[in-house]
Amino acid sequence: MTDTPLLLGVDLGTTSVKAVVFTHAGRAAAVGRHATPWTVTADGAETSAEGLRDATFAAIRSALDHAPAGRIAGIGIASFAEAGVLLDAAGESLAPVIAWYDRRDTRELAELSDRFGGEFSTMTGLPLAQQWSLTKSRWLGRHHPEAVARARLRLNMGDWIAHALGGRAASEPSLASRTGWLALAERAPWPAALEYAGVAAEWVPELADAGTDLGAVQAGIHPRLTGARIAVAGHDHQAAAVGAGAWHSGDTLDSCGTAEALVRTADPGLSSETVARLTAGGVTVGWHALPGQWCLLGASEGGRALGTLLAALEVQDLTAGIDARARALHASPRATTLPSVGSDTSAADIRARAAAARDTADDGAAAAALWRGSVERVTGEARELADLMATAAGPSKRMLAVGGWTASAALVDAKRRQLGRVELPEIEEAGARGAALFAGVAAGMWDRVANSEF
Repeated sequence: MTDTPLLLGVDLGTTSVKAVVFTHAGRAAAVGRHATPWTVTADGAETSAEGLRDATFAAIRSALDHAPAGRIAGIGIASFAEAGVLLDAAGESLAPVIAWYDRRDTRELAELSDRFGGEFSTMTGLPLAQQWSLTKSRWLGRHHPEAVARARLRLNMGDWIAHALGGRAASEPSLASRTGWLALAERAPWPAALEYAGVAAEWVPELADAGTDLGAVQAGIHPRLTGARIAVAGHDHQAAAVGAGAWHSGDTLDSCGTAEALVRTADPGLSSETVARLTAGGVTVGWHALPGQWCLLGASEGGRALGTLLAALEVQDLTAGIDARARALHASPRATTLPSVGSDTSAADIRARAAAARDTADDGAAAAALWRGSVERVTGEARELADLMATAAGPSKRMLAVGGWTASAALVDAKRRQLGRVELPEIEEAGARGAALFAGVAAGMWDRVANSEF
C-alpha cells in the first residue's frame, strides 16, 4: 500500500448512508451505500442508535473494500439533523431515535408555543414547528422517563457516528443549531430551552467546529480505517454546500432533491427583527458548518411534487421527450398560466391532474404543459425563499445547483429565468464531498476547506 493520502466522506441521510473515498485531489474513487434503517410508526418513524451506527459502518466497509491503494488520512461525517441519541454512563443507548419529520410531539409543540411564543424563534433562529430536537426530547421524557433518568450524554447524529468511531464527544454547531436549545447570538446553550426539553446541561458536550480533530478511529471497524483522524462535517445540507463550493458569504446552494433546499452562507450578526422575519417565512437561521459563518436555510417539498407528478404521468425517462417539449413552451405567453402542481398540492390531486392530462388526445401536449407549469411553479416557490433571504442579507452573489432534478433542462431553464445565473458544478455526492473536505482539515492536509486541493 502506498502512502498516498485518501479521505473518506460519509453522508448519513434520511433515505440512505453514502460513504465515498476521495483522492487528495478530490476525485471520487469508491462508493459504499446502505439504506438508513427506519421503523415506520403511526406518526412518522424511529430507529435505534445501533441501527444507524451499523448501517453507517456497512457503507464505510463497502467503500473501503473497493478503494484504491493509499492511506486513509481522515474521515468526515455529515448527517441529517434534529434526531438525537441518549446514552447512559456506559455509553449504551437508552431510547429510540426519532426521525426529524415525525409528528408524535404535537402536544409538546403546543407547550413550547405557550411557554416561549415568539421568543423561541428570535433566540434560536428556528420557526416554531414540529421538527427540532427539544420537542422530541420532551416527548421522550414523558413517555420513557426511566430511560431519560439514566441519561448522561446526548448527541446529534453526526456527533454520534464520530463518537462510535472512537472520537471524543462533541457538538458540531450546525447540528446544534437544529436542536432548539442553542442560543443563536450567544452560540451557547439556552438554559430555559434545555429545562423545557428535559435535557440536563451536562449531557450536552461542548461545541467543536466542523473539521475539528476529534481523535483517531479505533481498531475493529475496518483495517484500512484504523488511526484515521475523525471529524464531524455538520448538517447534511450545509456539508453539500461546502462540497459544491458555496464557501463564501453570499453564496447559495440550491439542493434539488425530494426536499428542495436553499442553503445560503451569511455573515453572523443579523438583528433579532431580521431573524424573526426570516423564521416567520419558514427560513431557519443558524451556525454554518463553515466555522464563523451563519447559514440561512429554506426548504420546500417541490421535488416531492415533481416526482409524484412524473410517476403519475407514467414517465420513465425524463429526458426522452416530455422535458424537451416543456422547454419549447418557454417563449409562449401561456408559460406562466399553464396548469401546475406544487408543494401544497396533495398527492391525490397530483394524480388526478396527471390522469386528466394523460387522457387528453393531443399526443402528449397536455402532459408537457402540466410538467412545464409545475416546473415554473416549484421554481417560483424557491424564488420566494431566495427573495426573503435577500431582504435580510442582500442579493445572492453566487447560486449553485446540485441534485437529481438538475437533470431536467426545463427546470434548469426556469431557475435561470427566475433566479438569475445558476451554476451546475460537475460533482457527484456533494454531501460526502463536503464531509471529506472537513476530514482533510482534521487530518492536517489543509487548514480550511477553501485551501483544499479539491
